[in-house]
Amino acid sequence: MIDLLFFGRLGDLAKDAPTCIASLEPDATPLGIRQMMKADHPELSKALSEPQVLVSVNKMIVKWDQPLFEGDELAFLPPVTGG
Repeated sequence: MIDLLFFGRLGDLAKDAPTCIASLEPDATPLGIRQMMKADHPELSKALSEPQVLVSVNKMIVKWDQPLFEGDELAFLPPVTGG
C-alpha cells in the first residue's frame, strides 16, 4: 500500500481522492499515480501537472519518475510563497 498526502491547495482539491493505493503496477511512479487520477479527479490531476508541484517519497524530494514500492509515502507539494 502507498499512502498519498496532498498539501496546501492540493489538499482542498483532493477531498474526494484516495488517501492510499492498495495495489501497485510493477513500474509505479508518482507520474503514473497522477495519470491514474486523471479520469476520476480531473481538476486535481490538472493541478498536479503544474510544473511548480514537487513530489516527495518518504519525506525526500524526488523526480516524477521515481519508482514506488510497497509501504512508501507519496506526498504532493504545491509551490510555497513567503512574505
